Amino acid sequence: MYPELFRIGTFPVTTYGIFLAVGMLLALYATSRLAARDGLPKERIYDLGLWVLVGGLVGSKMLMILVEPGVEIFTLDFLRSGGVFYGGLIGGFLAVAILVPLYKLNFWKAADAFAPGVALGQAFGRQGCFSAGCCWGKETHLPWGVHFTEAGHDYTGVPVYGPDGSDLYLYPTQLIESFTMLAVFGLLVWLHRRKKFDGQVLIAYGIIYALVRFSIEFIRDDPRGDLFGFTTLTGLSTSQGVSLIVAAASIVFMIFRLRKAGETKEIL
Repeated sequence: MYPELFRIGTFPVTTYGIFLAVGMLLALYATSRLAARDGLPKERIYDLGLWVLVGGLVGSKMLMILVEPGVEIFTLDFLRSGGVFYGGLIGGFLAVAILVPLYKLNFWKAADAFAPGVALGQAFGRQGCFSAGCCWGKETHLPWGVHFTEAGHDYTGVPVYGPDGSDLYLYPTQLIESFTMLAVFGLLVWLHRRKKFDGQVLIAYGIIYALVRFSIEFIRDDPRGDLFGFTTLTGLSTSQGVSLIVAAASIVFMIFRLRKAGETKEIL
């Protein structure tokens, strides 16, 4: 719960930024290793990975603007914010879809290589969220509730005291997602070695993460906006709505790929 590690002049070096950078580097390394197993050239994957990071950054900021119309764009807070993850996921996915043909790579093989890396990056990113104090959970009296520091409150607005002035303990939603996604990373790496068809790892990631995020949203309590009045209309958060779409799309992809795999076996 130390949002800022030190300063270089007036420039703050944040714990969130360090975790995010380390997560991105490890994600790219893991992706290159998995891509090599499928016969994809590492140098192409590194090039593509950099554009995926750019697409993810742009997408996360764009969705943040949509769900929080009043957000001030030209501020340090906006620049240092990680944005909305699902926007980053969509932006990164589009980068792969657009650039894979230009790099003459197989889309499904490339996507299978990137999916575990994304999960690993999320695991580190949520550790950064915990350190900064963002993406906090609802109040809880369970033993694993966490109490944030006043530095975290000053940095992100995370509540630290209750109405009566007593210490406030919250669900550690950031850590729950972090450790869950670390386990998902291990599962996806295992699946990558045993996949029955190209695209299976991406599909598994889409279904699993959609379920994880949909569930965690019930115990989150930070302001997350209301995209096109979705939350007002349904009582679900924007991320829960996107989770339903991602899960449905993943199932459609699975049906498509299974049929494709079946047709290939018949031909063989």
